Amino acid sequence: MTANYYKYILDFKQASGTSRGVLKQKETWFIVVEAENNQGVGECGVFRGLSIDDTPDYESVLKWTCSNIHLGLDILLGKLTEYPSIQFGVEMAFKSLEAENKFELFPSEFIKGNKGIAINGLIWMGSEAFMKQQIKDKIEAGFKCIKMKIGAIDFQTEIKLLKSIRKEFSSKDIELRVDANGAFHPSEALEKLKVLSELDLHSIEQPIKQGQTEAMSQLCKDTPLPIALDEELIGVFSEEEKRSLLKTINPQYIILKPSLIGGFRGSDQWIKAAENQNIGWWITSALESNIGLNAIAQYTYMKNSELPQGLGTGGLFTNNFESPLQVNHGHLKYSKTINWNFNLK
Repeated sequence: MTANYYKYILDFKQASGTSRGVLKQKETWFIVVEAENNQGVGECGVFRGLSIDDTPDYESVLKWTCSNIHLGLDILLGKLTEYPSIQFGVEMAFKSLEAENKFELFPSEFIKGNKGIAINGLIWMGSEAFMKQQIKDKIEAGFKCIKMKIGAIDFQTEIKLLKSIRKEFSSKDIELRVDANGAFHPSEALEKLKVLSELDLHSIEQPIKQGQTEAMSQLCKDTPLPIALDEELIGVFSEEEKRSLLKTINPQYIILKPSLIGGFRGSDQWIKAAENQNIGWWITSALESNIGLNAIAQYTYMKNSELPQGLGTGGLFTNNFESPLQVNHGHLKYSKTINWNFNLK
């Protein structure tokens, strides 16, 4: 068995705004494993500035991983605990190697093209006019759930925007989620959540920055609006730590990004801990290419969640790989008439 790694830069079709800044490119890495004329592909979707494994030695760890691929999946995952995106890439590559078709990791009605996955439409930050146009486009495209990033422009402008949506579309027409990416200060968060709760929203992701466990716990206790933890899950490695965090904070939801939390196994651990506490969850991508998105989507379908998932990011890039993944009427579907075109050259 041999393995090689490759760097790939994804280019956004348009600069995409978050409370952490404007994204124009997204770095990602691929591990390609070969054994007995079979090939497996995995994506290590490190997210610079967010991933716990955004470290200076990232490439050298990838090199070590490929040199030691013969150790096998279990040993590698154990040694890569602090590199969750590499864990996911390795896990994906091994699953891909074992599959009849290297892009079909979890046989299901999804990859047969018979069933889709309900997803939210993502609204990026920007001017009021730009955000309004995105919302209009998503609704016309058939989305029933919209996720809007807030916290980068003036709060009153964002409230005005949300009110204008609600004036036109009730919660029966459109489910609205907001994502603050930790933009609120703990001292003002509860008052802002009270204002937002009047707009009949589904939930808010990560209202305050991660790592403020006591403040987040109190916020989840007092909130009039369901809170979903996102960045809070990053860097929590052991099952015991996961259970402890959820017990302490007791959020209404958690959001799972496999590239940031250790792949399928890491996600399974979080789901188990959440369900034991009656905490809801959904899964989202973390701006991977279609290779990583495909693996996440197939895994997600197997989990039978009825909530809309955050898997609509494949169309954001100019140089993504052509794939059977298609967004249609607010659902991610797998087309049997479109072939993969995965070429790192």
